[in-house]
Amino acid sequence: MKKIGLLLCTISIVANAFTQNTNGWHLKDNAADGYMGMSVAKAYEFLKQKNLKSNLTIVAVIDSGIDTLHEDLKPILWTNTKEKQGNGIDDDKNGYVDDEHGWNFLGGKNNTAVKNDSYEGARVYYNWKSKYENADPKTVTNKAEYAMWKRAKENVIGSEDDKDAAMNLIYMQRALTGLHSADSTLKIAMNKVEYTGNELDAFIPADAQQKKAKATLLALMKGNNMLDKTNKEFMEGFDEYVAGELAKQDAKVNAPKNYRLDITGDDETNWNTRGYGNNDVFSVTPNHGTHVSGIIAAARNNGKGMDGVADNVQIMLCRAVPDGDEHDKDIALAIRYAVDNGAKIVNMSFGKSFSPYKKWVDDAVEYAQSKGVLLVHASGNDSKNLDNPNEYNFPTARLLNGKTATNWIEVGASGDPALKAKYGTKTGGEATEGYAASFSNYGKKNVDIFSPGVKIYSTIPGTTTYGNNQGTSMASPAAAGVCAILKSYFPKLTPEQIKNIVETTAVKPAYKTGKPGTDGDDLVNLSDISKTGGIINAYEAVKLAYTMSTNKLKKPTPVKKKK
Repeated sequence: MKKIGLLLCTISIVANAFTQNTNGWHLKDNAADGYMGMSVAKAYEFLKQKNLKSNLTIVAVIDSGIDTLHEDLKPILWTNTKEKQGNGIDDDKNGYVDDEHGWNFLGGKNNTAVKNDSYEGARVYYNWKSKYENADPKTVTNKAEYAMWKRAKENVIGSEDDKDAAMNLIYMQRALTGLHSADSTLKIAMNKVEYTGNELDAFIPADAQQKKAKATLLALMKGNNMLDKTNKEFMEGFDEYVAGELAKQDAKVNAPKNYRLDITGDDETNWNTRGYGNNDVFSVTPNHGTHVSGIIAAARNNGKGMDGVADNVQIMLCRAVPDGDEHDKDIALAIRYAVDNGAKIVNMSFGKSFSPYKKWVDDAVEYAQSKGVLLVHASGNDSKNLDNPNEYNFPTARLLNGKTATNWIEVGASGDPALKAKYGTKTGGEATEGYAASFSNYGKKNVDIFSPGVKIYSTIPGTTTYGNNQGTSMASPAAAGVCAILKSYFPKLTPEQIKNIVETTAVKPAYKTGKPGTDGDDLVNLSDISKTGGIINAYEAVKLAYTMSTNKLKKPTPVKKKK
């Protein structure tokens, strides 16, 4: 999920005692390693024993940008061999000029690109305000659209009597000013431009000013469980959060700026205009897409950094997620681009609360289904029950035509009590938190499976740089990587069969877990908050896939004729 808030969005690039012990835990096996990971090495050992060979599989990542120069990603980038690069001609006639590694649907001329963007709720409210502000609900013909607009209005404007948000923002702005001042003091005192929360904790102040600065910053870093982050990352996260809150307050009185139109020149309300954007998939926001791509397929066994889940995979990047809410048209076209250019799996680590042009996205989902392409989607990081009809995280497998997409896997984020960060306690044999990440959205009907999404170590921009991140944004590519293994080694599997295999073989933890959003106070089974009640497991999945393939290969026993 691209927008996951101050507590979840930052990445640690500093190795410390915690990360050294847990890097790559999501790949490990519970019995052998003590972590409820996905048993990836065990899966590959099984495939090796069966002497099975892999087939190249293309996985599309619809996300922010990607560091195309990263040492662990360069070897696995999809390259459009049908296109002659740099000649300014659409050689393969796919509608996109010089699309070497994918397409930037947020790009403009001269390699410009949308970075910041508004939130969809504000766009819906202001775009339809003149249409519905004074409308009589009884005479409105498009009831669904009107209901969405009313919900957007409530979301943007809020209650006239509610002044808490505005007051909280004033306090946050004051706190931010104080934090920057404290950070400046500590940089000088510690003689470091960057320092971790753990280093700050160990620092001994020399005077009252330093003591106050340490207390100010350390309290927030501890309170947000971010001691393994650097001051730079923490401050950037706080800055981004406050900026987002300011934008929400501004939206109460001002229509949001049309960032996308200014850069791309494209009308997002017109489905018939195509070919906008550019081929710069690195672009201005490569953090999220780089981390997600590494989880899926960072080059395995090369002695560098970390291993992705899947081998013999190429990553196709479709940049369609800005710092803000994505646009339905971009997502719909990105799915179609992925399908038309050979992707068999599409990872979608993003989501939003409003979808004004959902039909375009639904049509793209059904198009992918018709072409045998699997879609893997992050459930979101708001601790919401997605079975609640008043909670939203678009796009969804539920289509406007009443159907449910059969080529869709909705993924929640799991952790492990052994991580010891916030998830380490057990009471009476029950894990008070951990198997379900506290931030993850959930739903017995609408979340299919859980996958590791806490403290996930992967590639980040910087050529040779790696770090931790967490969110369902990490859980989704972990699951997509397992699906890619299945498709690679068993290429005849359909999306529906892959979905069935990973759900059937999901491993159910022995203990209950804290229900997301309850701080571990409400203990539940994963079966209470997801369809499968389990965590995706590569080893169990490939075993079942192998059994299915061998059973199909066996010839039926001939029936003996009676004499």
